[in-house]
Order: sequence, then structure tokens, then C-alpha cells
Amino acid sequence: MFKVKALLFDVFGTVVDWRTGIAKDVKIIADKHNISINPNDFADAWRAEYQPAMEEIRQGRRGFTILDKLHLENLKKIAPRFNLDNLSNEEYNFLVTAWHRLPGWPDSSEGLNKLKKKFILATQSNGNIALMVNMAKYSSLNWDVILGAEVVGHYKPEPEAYQKACSALNLKTTECLMVAAHDDDLKAASLQGMKTAYVHRPFEYGREKLFDLAEVDDYKGYRYWDIVSADFHDLANQLGC
Repeated sequence: MFKVKALLFDVFGTVVDWRTGIAKDVKIIADKHNISINPNDFADAWRAEYQPAMEEIRQGRRGFTILDKLHLENLKKIAPRFNLDNLSNEEYNFLVTAWHRLPGWPDSSEGLNKLKKKFILATQSNGNIALMVNMAKYSSLNWDVILGAEVVGHYKPEPEAYQKACSALNLKTTECLMVAAHDDDLKAASLQGMKTAYVHRPFEYGREKLFDLAEVDDYKGYRYWDIVSADFHDLANQLGC
């Protein structure tokens, strides 16, 4: 087994269940106004605006903008589709900060504590610092340090996002393990010399959109994975924690 000193984690979908968290809070607002809504459809629609908004920044068409602001812009963009376009600023803020209150997966908190005994644990997320800190408090995520877009000035999967995050820890990319449930993230990290660990999160997009871990050998992305794990407990076991 290779030796690494730090584990850098993708957060949305890998550590926390964004879909359930967003669906729960939008239902609170919808019920308050007697608006009929499918909360999961809303969560999916909002999340679908995530990458296009960051791509404007990656391509240099817009200066660096934190995710909280992008989330607000994206929320107002999709709000008319769900009859949410007449909300107060306070209600819009409640929904934007729903991303600060996302629940961890059942194994996340305990699994991170196991891993922390042996490794430096850092977020490597596109989320801004306040979002990550508040989420950590809310879901008992015991990070050593918050890294990611606001710290390095780049959104994943830009190469600089990984390079500068590792450099901030005074480590080489080869001394760091990227942990994610998404192949594009792991591929980009691998190309910068990082080791990679895939964590299986079959319910990220709901039970109707499962990706079976048994299909890994047939999946084109597996070649970028140094470790394949069922959850954080499994990852900790494989890393000798």
C-alpha cells in the first residue's frame, strides 16, 4: 500500500447528502406558502446549475465568486419553475444556507474520526469557507483544515485546485489522497499526481438512480482509482486505521 500523509475530501455527495438536505428545507418553505412541489426535483434542478455557474469562472468569463453567491443566483434562476419566485430575502437566505446544514451520510462522522487518527483530514470542496465550517458544525465533521475553491482561488477540476490545496499543507501531490464519489474529481486529482480513493454513494441522486458498485470493473473511470471503498469505515480499514 502506498503511503500518504493527508486525505483531501470532496464534500457534496461524498461526505454529505445534499439532495436530502435541500429537499427537506425547500419543503418547509413550500408548505409555509401552500406551494405544491416535488422537493427532490427541486434539489436536482438546483444542483444542475452548479457546474454551469462555475464553468463561467473556470473559463475566465467571470471573476472568482464564492459558492454561496452562485447558489443564490442559481436559486433565483430556477425559482419560477417551482413557484418560488415571490419569496422574501429572508426565505431565499434560508434556502441558500440549507447548503450549510446538509446531513452527513450515516458513516461520515464516525468514519472521519477513525481516519483522523492517522491522517490529516482536509476538505477539498468547491464550497466556500463559511459554508464548510457551518456544515462541519452541523454534521459533526471533524476536519483538520478547510481547503478548496475560496482558499486556492480555483474551482475543481482545474489542475490548480489540487496543486494549491496540497501545497497549502506543505505536501507534494503524491503525498495526498483525494477521496470522492465522483470519477471526474478523481481523474483530475490523479492527473496532478494525487492518489485516489473512490467511495461508493449509491443514493446521492436517489434510490431510482443507483450506480451498483458491482459494475465498477465495467466502468470506464475505475482506472483512476487506487482504492475502491464501500464507505468511510471500509476506507479506514483499507488504510490501516
